[in-house]
Amino acid sequence: MDLAYAPEEEDFRARLRAWLAKVLPTLPAKPAATDWPGRRAYDTAWQRMLYDAGYAGLHWPRDAGGQGATPTQHLIFLEETERAGAPYVGAGFVGLLHAGPTIAAEGTAEQRARWLPPILRGEEVWCQGFSEPDAGSDLAALRTKAVRDGDGYVVSGAKIWTSHAEVADWCELLVRTDPEAPRHRGISWLAMPMDAPGVTVRPLRTLAGSTEFAEVFLDEVRVPVSHRLGAENDGWRVTMVTLSFERGTAFVGEVVACRRVLGALARTARANGRWDDAVLRRRLGRLNADFAALWRLTQWNVSAAQRGGGVPGAGGSVFKLRYSHARQELYDAAAEVLGAGALDADQEWIADRLSSLSYTIAAGTSQIQQNIVAERILGLPKGR
Repeated sequence: MDLAYAPEEEDFRARLRAWLAKVLPTLPAKPAATDWPGRRAYDTAWQRMLYDAGYAGLHWPRDAGGQGATPTQHLIFLEETERAGAPYVGAGFVGLLHAGPTIAAEGTAEQRARWLPPILRGEEVWCQGFSEPDAGSDLAALRTKAVRDGDGYVVSGAKIWTSHAEVADWCELLVRTDPEAPRHRGISWLAMPMDAPGVTVRPLRTLAGSTEFAEVFLDEVRVPVSHRLGAENDGWRVTMVTLSFERGTAFVGEVVACRRVLGALARTARANGRWDDAVLRRRLGRLNADFAALWRLTQWNVSAAQRGGGVPGAGGSVFKLRYSHARQELYDAAAEVLGAGALDADQEWIADRLSSLSYTIAAGTSQIQQNIVAERILGLPKGR
């Protein structure tokens, strides 16, 4: 992998910087963290601005409505938007970072034409209906059932930790379509409209006070067969594609954000006298090395995905495993640098600190990632 930037890539960076400098001052104030309808409107308006400027779906293939940009251009985009303080995907997270890419990789021409353009234009928001109350981290233990009835499925069950369900138009939903099959082989991936009769959403309030997660109850919800991605009972394979995007590339922008936070901590430590503590300096230095290595691993994973047809590989689990713990360590260090009083007074730091605790669970627990690395990369036998 060539880590140097070519002249045309630097030209792309310069054009992007100029556009960001022009449009960011025109944005309205960001809504409160607890105002998800307001945040949806804010996030989708930003997505529309990206679309109109030719930056939406930058790394998506052209036949999926994207720009067909190189992996390096994609990474430059993430670097520059983060450094400029531009909005992140926010409420569009699921659609833009893993449901949409999964549809692009696995969907029919009709499905791609129906769902991808509204995602890219910021017109429709997706949520993720994978986890269930009784399944925990064992995704294959899901019980939500879908019974075939003519040209549709009748779906009943419950989902939990459903990201952005309260403002979503669609749900990427895993259901059991063959209860007699081995548990990994009787699952299907459906696109369910969230306004369908029988869908009940109950927001869950997190420690940080936000409600981006929800419980979703499904009472004989009808979903057309045409909304199934892939073959019936082939949903586990399709789900692995979704999870590879979620683990392999969805957190890319957050690495840049963490490096920015780390730089701010170092400056604060110099200003408040904590920089004289050699142990703290070593701690921040090690974190700097960690995030620099994670950024290089990100470049490698994105390049490998491009060579492999756009779908990230098992290297995403290596990244997810280390990133989850490095993020927690970063906010532990923040508490040491800022002190308890500063953290008490800064609600944004508190929210980020609490959020960091979830990363060893979200998108597959660290234990799951360790199993994937052991089996698929190191070739170790499966545990019993």
